[in-house]
Amino acid sequence: MKKTINLIAFSSDNIRATGHNVIELANDADPRVLALNGVARIDLNFPKFTDGRAYSQAFLLRRRLGFKGELRATGDVLIDQLQLMQRSGFDTAVLRADQNLDSAQRQLGYFNHFYQGDAVQPRPVFASNHTTQGANV
Repeated sequence: MKKTINLIAFSSDNIRATGHNVIELANDADPRVLALNGVARIDLNFPKFTDGRAYSQAFLLRRRLGFKGELRATGDVLIDQLQLMQRSGFDTAVLRADQNLDSAQRQLGYFNHFYQGDAVQPRPVFASNHTTQGANV
């Protein structure tokens, strides 16, 4: 079963990381130097939708560093990015103000399975025990 990313409509209340166990990580920072003990959420920023460094940070945090807390995408987050964000390990995405929440939900439902492995499902579909016959692959 694929993990679903939580979507949050943009508001001024949810654009800044707050709390003592929340980290806002700049997109040029190396996540391997973070002390992750006690951290519940890490906000990764997309300053422009064309800047994909936060995807790499998310993948590193999930697969190599074993971070189990919430990874939140913030900044210039477009509907078109949601599938890759979900596959990179993000739990939550704060959509840019001009993005429609209903359209974003539909975008996430287009594909049920992916042939390649990813941060969420490391095993490729051909190595899994489930069948893709009749699935929307």
